[in-house]
Amino acid sequence: MSLALTDVTLTYPDGDTRLTALDRVTLDVPRGTLTAVVGPSGSGKSSLLAVAATLITPDTGTVTISGTSTADLTRGELTDLRRRQIGIVFQQPNLLPALTAAEQLQVMSRKPAKARTRALDLLDAVGLTPQAHRRPHQLSGGQRQRVNIARALMNDPVVLLVDEPTSALDHERGAAVLDLITRLTHQQATATVLVTHDRTHLTAVDRIAEVHDGRLTSPRNLDLASSRRAAR
Repeated sequence: MSLALTDVTLTYPDGDTRLTALDRVTLDVPRGTLTAVVGPSGSGKSSLLAVAATLITPDTGTVTISGTSTADLTRGELTDLRRRQIGIVFQQPNLLPALTAAEQLQVMSRKPAKARTRALDLLDAVGLTPQAHRRPHQLSGGQRQRVNIARALMNDPVVLLVDEPTSALDHERGAAVLDLITRLTHQQATATVLVTHDRTHLTAVDRIAEVHDGRLTSPRNLDLASSRRAAR
């Protein structure tokens, strides 16, 4: 497994007590697969993603990335791990207004000498070669989200974490973005976790798990071939 959460519990202070955001969550995600995590608002989806991204340390349990447990890593080591092995796609692209699409990717690179070539290759992969020299205000919402996805892949991450990527998009553009994430997961061989409340686009994911009140159901596998034939 490239990403594994094992028996993870996370709580937050809530007055004189603590609120349980994640309750003994276990999730394994192999490389080259896409697991969708669904559930209502406030169920714990975003907390799960933050723990998987090593942005929050759980009360108990372990997070393992490519065989490395994050439990004993220092803050600096966790930062380095995120840069090297984790790509994060936030709900909002948060692109830098002064930079072109290509430059948004280049500034993320750990290999400056190869940054331009890598950026252009990724923009081509997400269908944005003609827009490489455009700035965010010259791009549509769907195009900005595709730049966001390409940027997350800039350093060849092992793990890709995607948070509600279609929340600001209409149905057609949202479907296109999720198709793109599915395709890139297989092409780039990432262990991808997609957090969403929208079940309408999930016919092509590998597995679906549901979160309710901080508890995660065991992911159920989907028959990709059957799903895709049915969608045609």
